[in-house]
Formats: sequence, structure tokens, C-alpha cells
Amino acid sequence: MPVTERARELALTAAQAAADKKAQDIVLIDVADQLYITDAFVIASAANERQVGSIVDAIEEALLGLPEKAKPARREGERQGRWVLLDYIDIVIHIQHAEEREFYALDKLWKDCPTIEFHDRDLAEAEASSGAA
Repeated sequence: MPVTERARELALTAAQAAADKKAQDIVLIDVADQLYITDAFVIASAANERQVGSIVDAIEEALLGLPEKAKPARREGERQGRWVLLDYIDIVIHIQHAEEREFYALDKLWKDCPTIEFHDRDLAEAEASSGAA
């Protein structure tokens, strides 16, 4: 069974919030067929601990701003700021320092799962306006 619409909405909202804070290598993975505890992973990288925290704050704010508000059921790793996990039940978000992302390679671990397409709206708008000029 593929990812639910609610999980897709949460994942895309979280990904855009991360992109707005300059997260890198944002990947959304549909793990619904592999795990019964969640439908999707959102994985993003940050250059430093401060940026990890900024991305986490932006994601939490964006998901609280949805018509059907979402709060994390669990949050781990905030103190160190190297890898923060936000568990929203429907999705699990991993914001990792670039070094942790490379070392733990979650993308490779889940490479057999389908991805959920995500396009940063700011990049799309910039490409559209530069193409129109």
C-alpha cells in the first residue's frame, strides 16, 4: 500500500519548509510497503548544527500551520544538533548534519523504496522567471 495522502501532505510541507531554510539534498522516501510504523521518511542535510536547528523549527512551524495541525509525537537529537529526528507517526523526518548524512547513508539503506517527487517552489519560480526573460 503506497503512502497515504495525509503522509504525502506532511512530507511535502516538511520538505518545503526545509528547502526554505536552505536544507540540502532533500529526499522523500515512501516506506509504507516496508514499515508498518510510518509511511514516509523525509531526509535533509544541513551544513552546521545551527542550521539543523533552524530547519527543525521551520518544519515544526509549517506542520502546525496546516489546516489539520500536526505535532511531533517524539523528537530526538535536538541537544547535539547533528541529527534531529521528528516522529509524526505518518512520517519520520531526519535532519542531519552533512557529515552524519554521509556516514549513515539512510538514502542508500532505503534505496529500494520509491521516492516521493518534491520540487522546491522557490527554485521552480526562479527557473520560470529566468526562462521568461
